[in-house]
Amino acid sequence: MDNLILIKYGELTTKKDNRKFFIDTLEKNIRRIVNDDIRIIKDRVRMYIICDDVKSVALKLKKVFGIYSIVICHKVNNNLEDVFSKSLEIMDKNKKTFKVVTNRADKSFEIPSMEFSRKLGAMILKNSNFKVDVHNPDIILTVEIRKNGTFVYTNEIKGAGGYPVGIQGTGLLMLSGGIDSPVAGYLTLKRGVNVECLYFESPPHTSIEAKNKVLKLASILNEYSGHVKVHVVPFTEIQEEIFKKCPDNYMITIMRRMMYRIGEKYAEKIGAKIMVNGESIGQVASQTLSSMSCINNVTNMPVIRPVACLDKLEIINIAERIGTYETSILPFEDCCTIFVPKHPVINPKLNKCIEYEKELEVDRLINKCIDNIEVVSNFKADNFDDLL
Repeated sequence: MDNLILIKYGELTTKKDNRKFFIDTLEKNIRRIVNDDIRIIKDRVRMYIICDDVKSVALKLKKVFGIYSIVICHKVNNNLEDVFSKSLEIMDKNKKTFKVVTNRADKSFEIPSMEFSRKLGAMILKNSNFKVDVHNPDIILTVEIRKNGTFVYTNEIKGAGGYPVGIQGTGLLMLSGGIDSPVAGYLTLKRGVNVECLYFESPPHTSIEAKNKVLKLASILNEYSGHVKVHVVPFTEIQEEIFKKCPDNYMITIMRRMMYRIGEKYAEKIGAKIMVNGESIGQVASQTLSSMSCINNVTNMPVIRPVACLDKLEIINIAERIGTYETSILPFEDCCTIFVPKHPVINPKLNKCIEYEKELEVDRLINKCIDNIEVVSNFKADNFDDLL
């Protein structure tokens, strides 16, 4: 068990009574996402993963929320000679300078941290060509002395941070084929919320490619979760009824109100506690404060908008980093773009929405949609590449 992975929890360490629950949830998520033959040993401050291919597993761990950092490390006995031997072995000989950082978690170990660092540094200087640079070293050699052994490493990989997915319950993400909603889903997962997706399709006005595009986006999000589902809502009849019976400039507002009604009712059905969407303040007509207030009026369920205060470039940067951007910009239109009027109202009035909706059989249309929702799960991102 010389070569293994050490996990640092980060934000989990701020928790007290719930800490064990958080760590147990993190372990379950790691097993689900890594999906390899691994052995896990955990305690309140560290988790250790023993596996055959540490580099491959470490790469997968970068997508597991709740991890502050990932370290490929080496376990040795609690003595200076073994630590010195392993340190020389793992230090990159192409580098010139180093510093030693020692964390003596086992206070029964006889050598204090600073003294251990000095002794180890002196031994390395005497037996190699390395030089010490405490301010800007090429290598930071870290030594963690614990009761179960000493762990030595030179590289620390930044983790995804946040909380383990699932500790906060489930949220229903209104997922479109655009850039914003997948980013909103990613940020929601990061806060420990298990995400299921609601996608509104309107065949024949929207294509099968538009649907597959959304499924691909969901499957990319699934790489950060392991159990994302997509609930596909047949929205054609509602959109056609709105198009026939409601004023052109109020179409988007009323359409969004219907989506929220469906979202709330279906969220309650699957046990979701919140709705989530990719609305960004002022980005389009339906996302002005007046529009958001008018649309939100139809639901009492909390609606979380993770990207509400980000500008478009900030959202794009996150989309590129998490791997959704290239799929989001594929030219397949969803139902939110098919029926967009030339001049949508940007300051809708609630009383007018209520008046216009009297022309619609709201309850019947909503119930029909919910009764015919298709659920898609157990997919992988590359399954949809050939269909786009």
